Amino acid sequence: MRGRGSRGLAGLALGLFMVLPVLPLVIWSFAHGWRFPSLWPEDVSLDGWAIALSDRAGVLQSFGLTALIAAATTLIALLIGLPAGRALGLYRFRGKGLVALLLVAPAVLPGIAVVFGLHGIFLRLGLTGTIAGVILAHLVPVLPYVTLVLAAVFSRFDPAFEDQARSLGATPLQCLTRVTLPAIWPGLLTAALFAFLVSWSQYLLTLAIGGGRVQTLPLLLFSSASAGRNDVTAAIALLYILPGLLVLIITARQITGRGAALTGGIGS
Repeated sequence: MRGRGSRGLAGLALGLFMVLPVLPLVIWSFAHGWRFPSLWPEDVSLDGWAIALSDRAGVLQSFGLTALIAAATTLIALLIGLPAGRALGLYRFRGKGLVALLLVAPAVLPGIAVVFGLHGIFLRLGLTGTIAGVILAHLVPVLPYVTLVLAAVFSRFDPAFEDQARSLGATPLQCLTRVTLPAIWPGLLTAALFAFLVSWSQYLLTLAIGGGRVQTLPLLLFSSASAGRNDVTAAIALLYILPGLLVLIITARQITGRGAALTGGIGS
């Protein structure tokens, strides 16, 4: 009982920790005027939400475009990161340390240097100002997360289960879908979660590669904040953080729960 109570309190504390920073945004989104030292807005209205959700503002279009870019980036990163993570997690080969170093290089190098370097390359390739160029640029910060997470997952994976499945007549596709993917599913979800959120939150890369033509939600949020309409900015900010909260809620149980992880060897 004490264990359940402590877990419940920990869950409540975590929930409050996540919700409390959002409450001022909720209030600001309905505040037509809120000045110090007032504890509550002088005037409450729906004008901010009306402007944010209007066709003229383009928030919903940017929301859909941002989701499309983040989903495409996540899918491509998983397709590349899955075999790369398997190789790093399961096998020893010459240059493995160098590969790991190159993976973390985008996180170590100054972000502005990476952005300007990519901009020069993409400009020569004719990819600036395009959605495809933005997706490829997002792979630079996203792919290391996916690969390193999956490498850690595969380091605990026992390939003997795949060998047993093949000895029983399973095809490579059946082995992948019925043995490997179920075993690494929580880790795969974690990698996808990181990839989606990292891509979703990219501002500088999108601005540099998109050239202002690819108007994602972070760009629109910054423009709104610069315009001085706090209610509209708060409404856009709530829409901006909504996917992250939904993804965390939907996948939390599957990531933290006990999955059918086939790790530790056959006899473990």
